Order: sequence, then C-alpha cells, then structure tokens
Amino acid sequence: MARRNEHSRDEIRQMALDAAERIAAAEGYKGLSARKVAAAIDYTVGTLYLVFENLDDLVLQVNGRTLDVLFEWLLTRGKHGGSPRDALLGLADAYIAYAEQETPRWNMLFEFVAEKGNGLPEWYLLKLGKVFGLAEAALEPIGDGRSELEIQQAARVLWASVHGICMLKIRQRMELSGGQSAQEMARMLIDNFLRGFERHC
Repeated sequence: MARRNEHSRDEIRQMALDAAERIAAAEGYKGLSARKVAAAIDYTVGTLYLVFENLDDLVLQVNGRTLDVLFEWLLTRGKHGGSPRDALLGLADAYIAYAEQETPRWNMLFEFVAEKGNGLPEWYLLKLGKVFGLAEAALEPIGDGRSELEIQQAARVLWASVHGICMLKIRQRMELSGGQSAQEMARMLIDNFLRGFERHC
C-alpha cells in the first residue's frame, strides 16, 4: 500500500467505499464500523471522517453504489421491449436473482433505511427512482387514461409486493408461500396486478 500522504482525498474515499463493501459482504450491515473500515485502508477514523460526514454517510454512499449496480443488473437481465407482462416478469426474476446472489449488499439497502428512518438525501432518492423507473416504463404502454403520478404509484405498489416475496425467500420463510417458489409467487402477483390495472384504465 502507498504511504498515507500519497493518497488523495478521492482515493481515500474510493478505498473506504471498497473496504466497506467487502466488510458488509463478509459480516453484514451490523458488522460494519468506522473502525473496521479505517483499519482496512490503514488510516485513522479521524481521517475517514474528513472524507465522510459520519458512518451513516459512508453507508449511504455504499448503498448508492449498490443501487447503481442493481439498476444495471435489472437493465441487462430484464426482458425489455416485449409485452408489459414479460418486462415485469423479467424484472421480478432479475430482482430475486440479485437478492440471492448479493444478499449482504441487498440486505444493507433496507436494514439501513429501516434503522435510520425516511430522511434520505435527494441524490439517493434519484437513484431509487431510476430503479423504480424500469417498472414504470413497463406499465406505461397499458396506462392509457392514467396520469404519470398514478403510473408511478402503481409501479411502486407492485414493486413493494415483489420485494415482500423476495424478503420471504431471503429470510428463508418460504413455508408461508403455499408451496410456490418465489418466482411462481411473483408471476401470480404480476398477473393479478395487471388484470386489475388494465381493467381500471
């Protein structure tokens, strides 16, 4: 590792974010601390707090990177350009797959928000909006007569429900599923949602 004075502020920031991701992947959100991150990059906690406001800021920045990765994951693995149903099913399958493959990072998105409340900065909400925007784009072709806000709200209700199914899978509570897989539950949810959505357009 380079000597401390050879790292710029931006380099320290990137090193800290990379280290925080590794620690969270190994130990989960509850295992993440400023002391561990500082030790991993061979700096003091004081130096870390010259780059980040506090540990919450560091976690938010890590989660922001996770949202960027999740967006690209959904974008590349979804079935865009087909029917709204195919697009939503593809997004649901991709979302469940991401949660299974990157469980610690996925968990940290929601564990942090649940613990700290809803006071999220605008830049973070914009990243969330990009993720939700994929579901909104899938619903838009069948949203005749609905406002942009109504489509946005419908997409978020639907995705909150898909997230609930995903949570059962990750928390290993699939005994509540009636014998269905997470993917089968998501298909039933989306099919029923679309029938109601189209009926009321």
